[in-house]
Amino acid sequence: MKMQQFYTLDQLIEEGERISTQFDTVSFDLFDTLLIRRIHDPDMVKPAVARYISRKAQAQSVEKKWNWQQIQKLRDSFEQEQRQETGKQFDDFEACYPDYMRRVITTVFGEQNDDQLLQEVTDYELAVENSVLVPRQELVNWLRRLKEQGKKVLVVSDVYLPATHLERLIEHAGFLDQVDAVISSADTFLAKASGKAFPMLQERFELRYDRWLHVGDNPVSDGGRPTEFGIHTLVLRDGLEKMRKSLAKRYYNYAQGLPFYRGRALQQIMLPLEAENIPQDPLYVKGFNVFSPMLAAFIQGVAEHCLNAGIRRLYFFSREGWLFEQIWNRVIPKLYTGGENLPQVSYLYVSRMALAPASCGHAGLDQDHADIVFLPPGNKDFLDVCRVFGLKADAFTNILSLHELHRETVLSPLHEGFLPKNRIRFNEMLQDEAFQDEVKRQTLPAHQALHRYLEDQGFFDQPDVALVDIGWLGTIQRFLHRAIAHRDDAPRCHGLLFGATRGIPYPTTPTNSITGIIYDRDRFDLAASTLVYNRDLFEEACRAPHPTLNGYRLTEEDKGYELVFRHEDDAIGQAEKEQDRFFDPLQQGILAGADQYAAAAAILGYSMHDVKPWLNYLLVSRLAFPKTSEIEEICQRHHLDDFHGQHKSTKTAAAKELWKCSSLKLRWRPFLRTEFFLRLIKERLSS
Repeated sequence: MKMQQFYTLDQLIEEGERISTQFDTVSFDLFDTLLIRRIHDPDMVKPAVARYISRKAQAQSVEKKWNWQQIQKLRDSFEQEQRQETGKQFDDFEACYPDYMRRVITTVFGEQNDDQLLQEVTDYELAVENSVLVPRQELVNWLRRLKEQGKKVLVVSDVYLPATHLERLIEHAGFLDQVDAVISSADTFLAKASGKAFPMLQERFELRYDRWLHVGDNPVSDGGRPTEFGIHTLVLRDGLEKMRKSLAKRYYNYAQGLPFYRGRALQQIMLPLEAENIPQDPLYVKGFNVFSPMLAAFIQGVAEHCLNAGIRRLYFFSREGWLFEQIWNRVIPKLYTGGENLPQVSYLYVSRMALAPASCGHAGLDQDHADIVFLPPGNKDFLDVCRVFGLKADAFTNILSLHELHRETVLSPLHEGFLPKNRIRFNEMLQDEAFQDEVKRQTLPAHQALHRYLEDQGFFDQPDVALVDIGWLGTIQRFLHRAIAHRDDAPRCHGLLFGATRGIPYPTTPTNSITGIIYDRDRFDLAASTLVYNRDLFEEACRAPHPTLNGYRLTEEDKGYELVFRHEDDAIGQAEKEQDRFFDPLQQGILAGADQYAAAAAILGYSMHDVKPWLNYLLVSRLAFPKTSEIEEICQRHHLDDFHGQHKSTKTAAAKELWKCSSLKLRWRPFLRTEFFLRLIKERLSS
């Protein structure tokens, strides 16, 4: 028999199909043959496990403080000791995972009454392994065909994991039912590398060497050694796979000294492989490659902030929070498995339009909050104030007359007919006790309903709560805090935003603050500030599929409350549904990418700060300097914002934005993007 080498998988399978009738038994190497790793070095799994054990030790308050580096060193030492001892009795210097890992656990945690902790560590290590293992689908399909032909199919591996552990990996890959037996050198200390495994297999399964085909990737252990016994071997020397690994290794090595490449190395590990790598909708690809690293890193930053601040309760806000919560559930448990200090999370149904009335039920309507109404150019008069704060304008007719105003008096300087004296009169009316009494009377039911909802959500059970939102001014949190600030059990509110643009000053106090995780105008970050190019895009990409919340309402006889959602049967509602369908592939890509982000970040041990330079690159390249085709394929079709009125500003034109330029201008003005970027630099330096 002979060893045949192949440099593409197709060639190997073609030859294997041709000669398979000559053999009764086919054995496969497992790693780098049936399963390939996203990472270039299998030992990269070990630090993730060391971090897990360190978190477990911290959670159990063991006497000695163990960092993950110490635990990793301990594991390496015990594994090496076992290999040296094995080498005294066997030709192969093999190790068995349960043996040396049990020593690690005993050293860190003390003597154990059972193997429960070992089982937990093993489960985590195998979960991490599974997250970076991908079956070579064409080879697995051939394995299935061999099984259908009645061949005995064996999987043989030289590795420290015993066969029972390998079976779990193969089961996760989806073809354990096609395998007759799994054999690991960790069980017998007889490895393929020395050739000792093959006589053992021949005796154990009563095999004939001349009717035995072996497939693997190592020219020695999978080629030369079995050939010595007359076993026919097919060895895969896949050049493309070696190039992929070398690329991942290069980015990883660059990242050791150049922080920019940490995010690039992480995204390299995230990329789909083998059967995962199939044609997808362009928006799915955009969600996977661009939005998922940004949003997953944002959620990771939120978790880091909560852990550092000791916050034990977290609420995801508004419609974007629906997607954020899903990302949290996919990312954070994988990054912090073994720890016990993560906050409890839930989704809170809130919106500006729902909270604005509720914020006035106790405190009334002051000038700062009334001024917010006139920030959007679509709002111009008292009717817009009533629309935003849920007021009935007719009840204010007499009060308006006393202050020489009427319902349609122009109060916004962006509209024709504005007189400064009318804005002064409006501000004076806000000081009128009768006006405030009427505001409180009308908004009290919404205020009470909100409090009942928050009580049901456990909002007042913790001294500190984190409130997670997309951004930008913190208006939702501003309204919410104003609605609850008078309560003795009101928690300190820590707003954690994707981007805090702070177009108006936020009323920061020790009990109420906002922080931008990816971008905060209070921290100079020119690259991150490019997200202001298209904030609507992030809102639409993250938007929940349920309708907008319009308000909180008391039920009959004031015994309960209900959430009031916007109707979807009108033209705007149908447009929203169309928008949801349009962005659905994008969200699917984001969630799929979040899974891979979690696996890669757990392996690499990167924090949000580590990948931030790469995120800045993504923001600049995809928002400030996008291709015209990118803008055309992703730009939103409908953007609903009930907070904005329907009036058209006649005094000032809307600010020009790159993402709203025509395709003709985007294609044929070569310096257009540079012009906008220079404008951004000027604005940031002067702000």
